[in-house]
Amino acid sequence: MSKTVGIIAEYNPFHNGHYYHLQKAKQEANADFCVAVISGNFTQRGDTSIVDKWAKAYMAICGGADLVLELPTIYSVSSAENFANGAIKILESLKIVDSIAFGAEANELATLNNIANVLHEEPKGYTTILNHELKKGLSYPSARENALMMYLNDIKKYANILSNPNNILAIEYLKALKIQKSKLEPIMIKRQKVYYNEKRIVQNFASATGIRDLIKKENYLEFRKVVPNSTYQIFGQQAQKGEVVIGIEKYEKEIIYILRRMSVSEIANLPDVSEGLENAIKNAANNCNNLTDLINNIKSKRYTQTRIQRILIYALLGINKKMMETSKKIEPYARVLGFNSKGKMLLSEITARNPKINMITSVKKFVDENKNKQLAELLNIDIFATDVYTLGYEHNSKANLDFTNKMIIIN
Repeated sequence: MSKTVGIIAEYNPFHNGHYYHLQKAKQEANADFCVAVISGNFTQRGDTSIVDKWAKAYMAICGGADLVLELPTIYSVSSAENFANGAIKILESLKIVDSIAFGAEANELATLNNIANVLHEEPKGYTTILNHELKKGLSYPSARENALMMYLNDIKKYANILSNPNNILAIEYLKALKIQKSKLEPIMIKRQKVYYNEKRIVQNFASATGIRDLIKKENYLEFRKVVPNSTYQIFGQQAQKGEVVIGIEKYEKEIIYILRRMSVSEIANLPDVSEGLENAIKNAANNCNNLTDLINNIKSKRYTQTRIQRILIYALLGINKKMMETSKKIEPYARVLGFNSKGKMLLSEITARNPKINMITSVKKFVDENKNKQLAELLNIDIFATDVYTLGYEHNSKANLDFTNKMIIIN
């Protein structure tokens, strides 16, 4: 009987490390098919995708994914917890996925699973230590890391586990599987050669952060070495059209304008804003003229730059706390970005296994026929996110691409 492995990724952009991970995932899972759920035009680290979601889907299919689905924007730009929960819900809803493969810096799955168990069960001993650490004025990630090391009583074993982004997401995937009582088999693939934020190149491997840095510096010779040829070609096509968006700074004037226009209470209604942070944001927006100064004026020991950047994206896209809470309670739709001939077979299998699934292959058709207000709100955020994203293009900044762009189909 054929097996299908699920992958959750940002592919910003798809590089040699992703190619290795995808092939290894199929091998470890003994899978014939691969479904990738990818973030759209904005990312979990509070930044833009360097190319749009259709270009990323194209890169992923050329790199070995059979079916590529979009993780709705509200999950893509959420905390690691909501990012993971949204993606796992989508993979579960397909009813055809057997396992989920993710990369991590940790040496063994058991270490990550121990942490996931504590975060899922939240025993009293752990929450007491966590609250004590938070009262010191630490950021939530730092307080959580300290609390886990103390609660699990093995500083040597658990030190630095939570300072690596891939480990954090892996733990959240494991926790989401527990919350949803999922039967998906977790498969951990050890990250190779370079870590998440490293900017060095090792044997044609580089991190996505390092690759985006190469693109910013227009060092295309080195860029070519660390991505599959298909990625290089697709990126070149996007660059030629002026459809590469280097980073969130492309929208700095829009962000400052929006924050200046918002009242303090409206800023307080943005997700992740608490404890009077709205005042610091408003004050910074009124006194800064660029994104770097804005972020530097808001961030502190308690509020990380990533959290601040996510808040700025919430403001840019009009996402409020109520929308975020709704996203946590619903099962998102499965929005198809692209597929190959094997992916086409998967689509038939999905609709056979789950006839009630909210599958989107045509946005217009879904908008016309959908009667679920919560899913309509979710999709409206995606549509608006694309409309905003294209403002970062050099030339044609057209709106409504979600209605006019076709799915990527490779036979």
